[in-house]
Amino acid sequence: MKLRRTLLALATVATAVTGLGLSAPAAAQQYKSEYKMSLVLGTAFPWGKGGEIWANKVREKTSGRINIKLYPGVSLLQGDQTREFSALRQGVIDMAIGSTINWSPQVKQLNLFSLPFLMPDYAAVDALTQGEVGKSIFQVIDKAGVLPLAWGENGYREISNSKHAIKTPADLKGLKIRVVGSPLFLETFTALGANPTQMSWADAQPALASGAVDGQENPLSIFTASKLQTVGQKHLTMWGYVADPLIFVVNKEVWNSWTPADREAVRQAALEAGKEQLALARKGMVEPGQPLLKEIEGAGVTVTRLSAAERDAFVKATQPTYAKWKGQIGADLVGAAEKAIAARKK
Repeated sequence: MKLRRTLLALATVATAVTGLGLSAPAAAQQYKSEYKMSLVLGTAFPWGKGGEIWANKVREKTSGRINIKLYPGVSLLQGDQTREFSALRQGVIDMAIGSTINWSPQVKQLNLFSLPFLMPDYAAVDALTQGEVGKSIFQVIDKAGVLPLAWGENGYREISNSKHAIKTPADLKGLKIRVVGSPLFLETFTALGANPTQMSWADAQPALASGAVDGQENPLSIFTASKLQTVGQKHLTMWGYVADPLIFVVNKEVWNSWTPADREAVRQAALEAGKEQLALARKGMVEPGQPLLKEIEGAGVTVTRLSAAERDAFVKATQPTYAKWKGQIGADLVGAAEKAIAARKK
């Protein structure tokens, strides 16, 4: 009888503790030993370095409660970067720093950043990501089932090829250009007379080396880290037709499994890492003399810088594509972006 009273007393105490919400040890046990972060590129690139910075900051701010492992090369999805957003929603991936381009097939509004020649400079990019348009995009991503925390950047995508300098749209005629899996990219390059070929970045480098494709478009940090001059990319044109923002995100179920304090720690870590990652992405391009370009020229690559008139010819050639996609993305959103860019501080 005494034993029974003791057990009842213990049960009562346990119920009272639970009722007071003092179930932190049980909640802590729900934390995973490892959280999977998906990345397209590894730590040799600013993109992957951003993931490393975020993971380290999270570990530090949560005293090791949240341990993140990086999975570059979209290795959790066999390299298919266009499936990343769906995998995030499904919980196959816990966290990611993803490209607006790769996620645009699932979230049509992200095609905004791929509209040809929408953003003429870094101030234009910042006017969107750091302003009301950026907030609207985050709301869209949230409604689509993934929690966005911070912006990063892959960079302006410049075009290179193995055949000749590109100064006019006519110079693109017939060139086989590797592009990401986005219908908007396919239509943009088709409008310019090129032969766009969709493939993952893992497949692109061997294709460039073998001559299966003639060229590609990517930020210069990727050009240098991948040493694209060694796979025939001897001609580079600075045309700044598209910038590629990155977004730091967490799966919602994972987010909700953390304590409020740890959530705030992860958010702050993302914001800090985003700023550092963006600085790395722009390194060598915003400094006087653009040392990154000099490095590329020093590697034997011919760099073509378009005049305003030459660039305008590309703008005009892609205008029908821009107009068509403005409607598909949402005229209100694109209009807000155009106004924000027009009002930017240069």
